[in-house]
Amino acid sequence: MHARRTERIREGGVIAILRGVAPDAAVDVADAVVDGGVTALEVTADTPDVAETIGALADRFDDVLVGAGTVLDAETARAVQLAGAEFLVTPTVDAGVIETANRYGTPVAAGAFTPTEAVEAHEAGADFVKVFPAKTGGPEHVAALGGPLPQIPLVPTGGVGPANAGEYVDAGAVAVGVGSAIVDDDAVASGEYATVAENARRTVDAVAAARDR
Repeated sequence: MHARRTERIREGGVIAILRGVAPDAAVDVADAVVDGGVTALEVTADTPDVAETIGALADRFDDVLVGAGTVLDAETARAVQLAGAEFLVTPTVDAGVIETANRYGTPVAAGAFTPTEAVEAHEAGADFVKVFPAKTGGPEHVAALGGPLPQIPLVPTGGVGPANAGEYVDAGAVAVGVGSAIVDDDAVASGEYATVAENARRTVDAVAAARDR
């Protein structure tokens, strides 16, 4: 199960991040994102009623991975796992989160920015290294990390969207994490879910095009 989930994240290539989406809107937002072709949804742990939202989305989708992001400690990691999270994402290298993920067979992407942090995360058992914040260094930074560390799967996150997702894939990313460039706050607030779906579709298409080059 762990290996299959990890491979599905790689295959899909896009993790859409739902941060602070109200529980009553989460299903509609998720439906729009999935309609756009995204197969991995990350609900951040600082979202109100995160366990309820993860549970609802996990029950709704059979072919979509629902995970938890901004997981800062082992206690939160276990709580969201019990709520149904199928993968974990953290902005830092936290050994407790990685250990909890590994213990219960949940893929985990640990946040890192430097080569030292990336190696620490990988050696601690992280399945992916979330290059964060990606926008600080851009695709060039991802390529620079991947040069000496080709064994580490990199997932740049932060400032990634349809306009530059392909550049990150060209730089060696195995997937990208995308927040507001897909789940636009204004679109959600006004119920313009078609815009969310289009953002998702453009991002998925950009990743696919880069992989085909």
